[in-house]
Amino acid sequence: MASTTVLEKGSSFMDPLKGVLLTYFMPESCYDEFFLNFNFLDVPCLKIVLSKGLGIGIILGSVLVKLPQILKLMGARSAEGLSFNSVLLELLAITGTMAYSIANNFPFSAWGEALFLMLQTVAIGFLIQHYGQKTLQGLLFLVLYFGLLAAILSPVTPMSVVTTMQASNMPAIIIGRLIQAATNFRNGHTGQLSAISVFLLFAGSLARIFTSIQETGDSLMALTYVISSSCNGIIALQVLYYWNCSAEQKKKKE
Repeated sequence: MASTTVLEKGSSFMDPLKGVLLTYFMPESCYDEFFLNFNFLDVPCLKIVLSKGLGIGIILGSVLVKLPQILKLMGARSAEGLSFNSVLLELLAITGTMAYSIANNFPFSAWGEALFLMLQTVAIGFLIQHYGQKTLQGLLFLVLYFGLLAAILSPVTPMSVVTTMQASNMPAIIIGRLIQAATNFRNGHTGQLSAISVFLLFAGSLARIFTSIQETGDSLMALTYVISSSCNGIIALQVLYYWNCSAEQKKKKE
């Protein structure tokens, strides 16, 4: 009889989903706090759940975040307005974050979008070369990048190198975004830059400031996302400013 009472006290209506909740959203202490003690206002647990939820949302969104940009390039069969150098610097920053997170055993929810952003950014880099009549250089770019990535992620690469890469993210992000911003300003329009991708990247980097502090406690990661948000914000403002401008309209004015 006593054992039955204990079982009833230790059970919850959420038990069928307990495995999923503990794996992706919260530790067992927070599960007990929410669904056994019914204390849904526990601030530390709310922060954990919010951070985990945002992290998973960012990762799911990152699977498609640059797809509008890729489709826009393929539809126009042009990469006008996009800077390959900016893409390279963005790729350096993404790769640094991914390698640093893996080396430090951070949870996947804290950095997983970097994997999908990397794949999509590589595709954009290739398309810029391809539509610039430099397909061979684009293929060489793919081979060199994935070769370097394999070397960076291997145990042979010292932790100091990975940390230096992460630290170099900030100047890489700033310079890369400034190159794109200067290209937009010089052209007087944003060309084939996708507004959807730009706004999604801006929102994702803002949310990552909170999740990186909450899940990793790493100030270098958090500062990287602060810089990234600021730079993405500049591009987002340019998209709004040049909303009704295009290359064709500029040529007509001239």
